[in-house]
Amino acid sequence: MEKTEPKQAMKELTMMLLYLSRFTEEKDFLEANDYYAWKGYDFDILNELDEADYIRQGKHPSRTKSVYITEEGKERAKELLKKYEIEDWK
Repeated sequence: MEKTEPKQAMKELTMMLLYLSRFTEEKDFLEANDYYAWKGYDFDILNELDEADYIRQGKHPSRTKSVYITEEGKERAKELLKKYEIEDWK
């Protein structure tokens, strides 16, 4: 595995943690299409992920406590899980 700079690692690991700690408002988690995650992570990193359209923080980012994970974010998280050899939920 190639080395990753600390700033990039923080961004990648945050994306993976958002994805792995995701929740849904539907009853069947694995059948859901819309995922959210609590945003207890570095705000600069969250802003960068938002700018990359991996997550959406809402109209008032400082007032919301969760983020929406976009389709691009889901795909990026899955790529990162493979990169770091981490299994997804089954």
